Amino acid sequence: MKSVTRALAVVITGLFFVSAGYAADASIEPKKKILIVVSNVAEHKGREASNNLWEVAPPYHVFKMHGYEVDFVSPKGGEVPFFMDPLGISSYAIKYEGFMEKSQASLKPSQVEAAAYSGVYIGGGGGPLVDVASDAEILKIMTTVYEAGGVLGAAGHGPGSLGNIRLSSGGYLVDGIMMTGFPNSTEQSWAERDGQTLEDVRKLVPFFVEDRLRERGANYLAKPDLDDKHDVIVDARVVTTMFLPSAALVAKETIDLLEKAGRDP
Repeated sequence: MKSVTRALAVVITGLFFVSAGYAADASIEPKKKILIVVSNVAEHKGREASNNLWEVAPPYHVFKMHGYEVDFVSPKGGEVPFFMDPLGISSYAIKYEGFMEKSQASLKPSQVEAAAYSGVYIGGGGGPLVDVASDAEILKIMTTVYEAGGVLGAAGHGPGSLGNIRLSSGGYLVDGIMMTGFPNSTEQSWAERDGQTLEDVRKLVPFFVEDRLRERGANYLAKPDLDDKHDVIVDARVVTTMFLPSAALVAKETIDLLEKAGRDP
């Protein structure tokens, strides 16, 4: 299945209020679990390289408000760092939904039973590229969930880790899949803003998301390929977007795929 979802601020706001009303019914039983992958890294080669709060907390909220149990996993387990101020949905998730308590007690990969999860989500920030993308145990967890019929969602730099996942057949999961992620064009514009060249930045990061996805055979969609840079791309049970305003919609599209596939009780 292939589709593109337009991410607009009004839609995200609507998701917040609709899902909040949904959660008011205490009789709703939690469905199968969602696993959110986060990084333990705070900085890398002198640069901020942690987790983007706005790409993790809003999806957490959407999953919780639709009745899902959510766990966090990181390469080392335990505390994980975030950047961005806690505003809007992120603030709500922290104040009312136990976001910080849950995320700061992240599981180690060895504590995760992959079969218990119907989907995995990974947000951005530079951290996941440094430790998550090369963590064999976490990549294996995502492979197991996907091959069991689960859904993988990612936003911003998060899709970079998907580029390193190998299926049990030996091929890369993203090969032939239509998807997106943080683009080289924005890496370049940010570099210029900071008085650097693109090559300067390449020396400071493990890899660029767009480069990795193209190298591994993904049908990568850049800004010129999209009607709106905040579109959410859905293909073969993989849900991705370039930038943080669409992170909550990645979670909602993940839920829709799971429910259509009958993956939840």
